[in-house]
Amino acid sequence: MNTPQPGFSLPMEGDDEELEKLKRKIERDRGFNCQFYKEKCLRRRIAVRMRARGQHSFAEYSALLDRDAGEYDHLLDTLTINVTKFFRNVETWQAIEQQVLPTLFEGRGPVRVWSAGSASGEEAYTCSMLTRDWLAREGRSGEASRLQITGTDIDRRSLDAARLGEYPDLSMGETPPDALRRWFTGGPPWTLRPEAKQNVSFERRDLISGEPLSGQQLIFCRNVVIYFDREIQELLFKRFYDALAPGGFLVMGKVETLIGEARLLFKPVNNRERIFRRPA
Repeated sequence: MNTPQPGFSLPMEGDDEELEKLKRKIERDRGFNCQFYKEKCLRRRIAVRMRARGQHSFAEYSALLDRDAGEYDHLLDTLTINVTKFFRNVETWQAIEQQVLPTLFEGRGPVRVWSAGSASGEEAYTCSMLTRDWLAREGRSGEASRLQITGTDIDRRSLDAARLGEYPDLSMGETPPDALRRWFTGGPPWTLRPEAKQNVSFERRDLISGEPLSGQQLIFCRNVVIYFDREIQELLFKRFYDALAPGGFLVMGKVETLIGEARLLFKPVNNRERIFRRPA
């Protein structure tokens, strides 16, 4: 691996033409559309990989991608912000258990859940574990078969890791001890028990240019939209509204907020935990 030379500087501004060429190249080679990212965020994340590989310009880095296709995997990992944990923000999951799950299981049909930007699967599997444990306490374990959780992401490596279901200590930092004992073996790596995986599937899907899921009762999209510009954020919120069945719930990240038309479309359930609902 190349080592940055003294005086190495990050391309945080300028070189607009070369950046545009690099963005088109990434989309052409890997189908990843960079056009909708906030530019400062995009520059900063590409610069992380440029620094790691000792590249001083977007043109140099583009040439490196031609020579070393494996660098694309590291770049996409960096661009897609694949940092998550099981039971991340435990208080949010407590609110979901108390304010969302009872409503989801009032009916008799399938309970469809979409984890949008699922990365390596911790969020989708947390939902599975939480729901199964809640059903067991309610004496309704037989209804677990109604649960259908779909995790989507654009990063193939993250999806492969999600399907494998093996996790480092870093993923377990917020996992309650009883859940760790109940749902995992070994450690590290911690291996997810098959029961937690029964209701969960993963697929590659681009939130912006891909077709959204439909008929969902619950959508998680936490700490994803903040990396897009305002126009794309508004588009995504409208897509999530359309993807939800009437009465369905949307869970956002702690630092995110509804903007534009979405503020009128969704009704707050728990503002502190960023839980909103499409009116029935």
